[in-house]
Formats: sequence, C-alpha cells, structure tokens
Amino acid sequence: MDYQSSQHRIPIATGGELNLIRFQPERIHGLPILCWHGAIESGRIFHSRSGKGMAPWLARQGHEVMVIDQRGRGSASPRPARGVSFSQREVVIDEVAAALAACLNLSGQSRCHVMAHSWGGVLIAAHLARVPGSRECIASQVYFGTKRRVRVQNPSKWLYIDLIWKGLAPLARHLCGYLPARSLRWGSDDEYAASHAESVAWVRETAWRDPEDDFDYVAVLAQGGLPPTLHLAGHRDRALGHPRDVARFVEDCGPHRHALRVLGRENGQRRDYGHLDMLTHPDAVEDVYPQALAWCQAHQDDAFSVEEDT
Repeated sequence: MDYQSSQHRIPIATGGELNLIRFQPERIHGLPILCWHGAIESGRIFHSRSGKGMAPWLARQGHEVMVIDQRGRGSASPRPARGVSFSQREVVIDEVAAALAACLNLSGQSRCHVMAHSWGGVLIAAHLARVPGSRECIASQVYFGTKRRVRVQNPSKWLYIDLIWKGLAPLARHLCGYLPARSLRWGSDDEYAASHAESVAWVRETAWRDPEDDFDYVAVLAQGGLPPTLHLAGHRDRALGHPRDVARFVEDCGPHRHALRVLGRENGQRRDYGHLDMLTHPDAVEDVYPQALAWCQAHQDDAFSVEEDT
C-alpha cells in the first residue's frame, strides 16, 4: 500500500462532530481533495473496507484525500433519533465550513478540490452561495449524479421519488422521529428528521429557497461564483440523478465554467452507469475516476471564470 489512512474527529460548534478519514500518499502531487457523500449514505461511497474505491485510488495517484461523514453518518455522532436532529441549513453553513477548514489545516494547503456524490453536491453548492468566501478555497469540483429537482417522469421516478422519498419516508420519519433508512433498506445510513424534511421540499419545489430565512440560492448563484465544476450523470440513472435533471441543476448553479458528461457506452465507457456504480463498480476505475482526476488537474491553478466548457 502506498498510502496511509487515519481518522479524525471534527467538533461542530452547534453540537456533534464530523468524521474525517484521511488518505495520505507517500508522495503528494497536487492539491488535497475533499469528498462529500449524499443523502442516506456515508463517506463509504468513496472507499471500501478492503481498500477499494475512489479515495484510495486518488491517494495512489498522489493526492491527499479527506472523506467526510456528516453528523449522524458513518462514525460521526450523534446518531439520528427522536429529539436528536440537525437541519440541512446547519449542514450547509456549519458542517461544510468545518470540513473545508479541517482539510486545509491537515494538508497545510490554502486550496483544495471537492468531489461530491448526489445530494452532497447540492449541499456544497448551497454552501458556496451562502458563504462566498469559501469559493477562494476550492480550485475545482466534481459532482457525481447531483440533481436537486426531479422532473423526469418514468416508473423509477414514481417509485423512488414519489412513493418512497416523498410519500413513505415522511410517514416513517413522523413515526420514528428520524428517517430509519438502514432498517428499511433504503440506504446505508439514517437521516435526521429536519434534514430529510428540507430535502423533500428542495426536490419538490421549483424555487430553491431556505425554509428558515427564505435565502434564494438560485438568485445568488445566478451572479456567478462556483469554481470550475465537472457534472457527471449516469446514462442508466433513471431517477436519482437522471441526466436531464443533472442538466437542470447545472442551470440552478448559474454561470460557471463547467462540463456535463453522461457516463455510458455511447460515450466510450465500458457500461451504462447508474447512480451508485459510477463510484463503486470495478469498471469505474478505468471509466470514471481518471475523468474526475483529469478535471481537477486541468484546473489546479485556474482562476474563477464564467466561461462554459462545452
């Protein structure tokens, strides 16, 4: 093994902590990479217990990698329970800021790259709208299957979004005081009640506003400011990150240098990828990981630009 891994606890001023897994290569080339997971999952989407996954692969390429577990996910506390809850707004403002600070402090660098899966990209983009100073810390981003609104219509969307996420999940949340996604086998980790309720609203509503203070994310992002971002969508992802919904999220993020790529056979990949396997399938090592790394390396020293990369 040509890297070492270590675990770090990051306390949050409003309570609880983040869990950070640090992958340190023997020889470091380039800026560190901060990885952020999506809803009802943890940082395990980026690394397996057997040393597989994107984070170990990036470390082998010489990048220091920091994988975050949000509060209540993976090894981070407190666990979701009745009466124990944090809102999405607290993630956007407090958790992302703490993770960025820890990444830069541990690495000794002033900038980093960010990679986010699914809903994690929504949270990172929301943070950059609310805390524009963080934009200076991020050289580039890669979002894997990130969407906010789900507007496609097909049986997968009706099942996973309409029936489960918007229908059965709120019922389970009211009964239990949190979303017990693990026991229901809907995901690898449970979700705080407030966080889930706010995510449902963001999926359903056209407007992207904060339910507490009515902050308008689209209006702020329309003024520009996202770092160069590669948006990846799976050709076989029918609901959780459909290419058309990923494209809609690109529009939500306002003018920024970006590329939108669909991962599938027609675009040169070995298979048509879905929502999770773009990070977890063995073929992703050749099909997906190098694309993400190449994007970061190409924007290592770029200044922000509103120019679109088509």
